[in-house]
Order: sequence, then structure tokens, then C-alpha cells
Amino acid sequence: METVNPKGTEQLRKIRKVIKKSGIAVLLAVAVPVIAFGSVYNVQEQEQAVVTTLGIPRTVAEPGLHFKIPFVQNVHKVNTTIQGFAVGYDPSDNESKEEDSLMITKDYNFVNVDFFVEYKVTDPVKAIYASRDPLIILQNVSRSSIRTVIGSYDVDSALTNGKNEIQSKVKEMITAKLAEHNVGLTVINVTIQDSEPPTKEVMEAFKAVETAKQGKETAINNANKYRNEKLPEATAQTDQILQEAESSKAKRINEASAEVAKFNAMYEEYVKNPEVTKKRMFYETMEDVLPNMKVIIDGTDQTSTILPLDSFTGGAASEKKENQE
Repeated sequence: METVNPKGTEQLRKIRKVIKKSGIAVLLAVAVPVIAFGSVYNVQEQEQAVVTTLGIPRTVAEPGLHFKIPFVQNVHKVNTTIQGFAVGYDPSDNESKEEDSLMITKDYNFVNVDFFVEYKVTDPVKAIYASRDPLIILQNVSRSSIRTVIGSYDVDSALTNGKNEIQSKVKEMITAKLAEHNVGLTVINVTIQDSEPPTKEVMEAFKAVETAKQGKETAINNANKYRNEKLPEATAQTDQILQEAESSKAKRINEASAEVAKFNAMYEEYVKNPEVTKKRMFYETMEDVLPNMKVIIDGTDQTSTILPLDSFTGGAASEKKENQE
């Protein structure tokens, strides 16, 4: 037969009460901090938070501490700074990845082109819920757009003077495709980091072509410089010649007009009295000529001869002077 100890039963009851009270205290000690910490979240300046309440998301853009309802609201933080990824090479060691960098151009040549794509999250809600991984979508779209654009240019443009245009077209194409996918990302910039032919021989050939192009540009610049230096001087000389020609033209026209006027006046007098006018013209001519000439007039009843002796007398005098010396 079993014996019951009243004192032992009472102690057991006390122990159970203590255990119950201690369990509640422990539960409260654990639950209160969890609930307290679970109702507060912090948003950094370079982040935005997406708070989901019973499946309905909203964006929190203000930095600082914010409150949420534990077990009812979920918070996802999104980095909204400008980020980037490489296409065609590994940024950690700059090693080329030919599966991404090797492309074919419009003129059926191969070329290695490395790109760097910069992007940022502009719609955090879509970046989280519109797709499983929006970055993978952006990377695939970028690779597709890059190959499409490179395939529309010849190899010379991809290696030399067409890089800026290629970058712009790649960015436009990625932006258009992202708008179709609507994953909350926006492309900020697309840059060609490096472009080169796939073989060393071809690389050297293109370097020679590039050097020749630079020499051509230098020669053109020097020619333009020489032209700019000489053109004003030649223009000034042309203007001077034209002005002198115009002056000479005006002078000759004026002289001719004066001669014509003089002739017309003389002709009018000649018509009135031909004999008198002829004698007057003869006498005036003789007055102008004779004072400056040394002549001997030797005439007869029939003829008169006028002999200019300047050259003869002058030459004889000079010869005589030389003989005397």
C-alpha cells in the first residue's frame, strides 16, 4: 500500500508554481526584445526600403529610423547608388572573357570589345517584385544590344573613330529594351573600355592604320594652319592690286577724257577756220620743240632741212673730253 506525504505534495506544488512563473518571465524576456527590435528598421542615405503590408508594397525613401508592425510588415532594402558591371572582361584581374568580348562586325571581321555598363535602381518595388533577378535581365539585355550594335559597324569604326557613336547606340538600345521588361533599373552610362583585333598581326596592322590616320590629320591641320596664315596676306595683296588697277583705270579714263575734250575743242576751231588753226597748231608745236633742240637750218628756195645735232655734238664732245684725259 502506497503512503502519501502531505508535506512533499505541497513542496511539489510550490516548485510547479515557481517553474510556471519563471517560464513566463523567460518568455517575456525573450519576446519583448524580439518584438522591440523587429518593429524598428534603419534606412541609409544610399538606400530605399520597400515595406510590404499584407502583400501591398510601398516605398520608403527617407533615411533614418522607421517603425513597422512585427510579423505583419516585411522590409526589403534596395541600394539606389550608381552601380556597374563589366561585359567582356573580369574587373578583378582585367582578364578578357572572349565568350563575351569576341564579336563579328558588319564587314565580317572579328574584334574584341570590352564594355562597362553603369546602372541604378529607379523603382525599388519593381526591382524586387517584377522579376526574380533584374540584374541578370540587364546583363543579358546589355550583351544582346552590344552584339547587335557592333554587328552594324565595320571593324575600323569599332577600333578607331566610331566608339562614341557605338556607346550612344548601345545605351539607347538597352534603355528601350529595359522599358519593355520594366524591371525598375535604368542605364546611366555605357563605356567602351578597350577594343582590339583578336590576333597580334591584325592588331599591329590596325595600329599602323591608326598611326597613318593620325599623320593624315596632322598634315591636314598643318595645311589648314599654313592656309590661314597665307590667305589674309594674299587677300591683302589682291585688294592692293585691285585698288591700284582701279586707280590706274580712273587715271587713264580721266586723261583720255581730257584728250578727247581737247581734241573736240580744237576740231571745233578747225572747222571754223582750217588754215588759221593749222598754222596755230604748227607754231605752238614749234614753240614746244625748238627751245629744247640744238638745230641748224639750211634751206634753199625750194626746201628746208632741220637736222637735230644733239646726239652728234654730245657724242663728239664726250669723245674729245676722253681723248684729252
